[in-house]
Amino acid sequence: MRDEQMARGKAEGHPDVDQRPAPRALDAVDRDILRLLRADGRASIRSVAERVHVSRANAYARINRLIADGVIRGFGARIDNERAGQAASAYITLRIVQDSWRSVRERLRELPGAAHMALVGGDCDVLLLVHAQDNRALRDLVLTRIQAIPEVLSTRTLLVFEESELESGL
Repeated sequence: MRDEQMARGKAEGHPDVDQRPAPRALDAVDRDILRLLRADGRASIRSVAERVHVSRANAYARINRLIADGVIRGFGARIDNERAGQAASAYITLRIVQDSWRSVRERLRELPGAAHMALVGGDCDVLLLVHAQDNRALRDLVLTRIQAIPEVLSTRTLLVFEESELESGL
């Protein structure tokens, strides 16, 4: 029954059904390319090709395929939030009304400083990472913006004291 619903959703262009190609296994060269681009998204094709020991044409084709397959979702800058004037960061857990994820997600996307969100299982329903100018702005974000969303039942704020980036598990 679920497979039938998924097929019907795909045929009808339903927005909740993932219409990207099915994931395929990445080989060692693909994983090396992803590691390099994660560390330096501005690396040239020539540099990537030399470092993973493939031709430039091969590196170019692989990167384009990783983009087309949705493995690489984009390129961006890693920001030092404190130096950018956002000295307060927090993970906020939210409990929400059942089946309200889509509407809550849209409201959370509009929040200033929202950096990452995930629908999760466990004691909470949503995990949200936010950055704010200071603790007062963070408090206002939680108390006046997030808790004002009708489908939000409760929140819990976990202050971030220090952040470290980890290597990818690829």
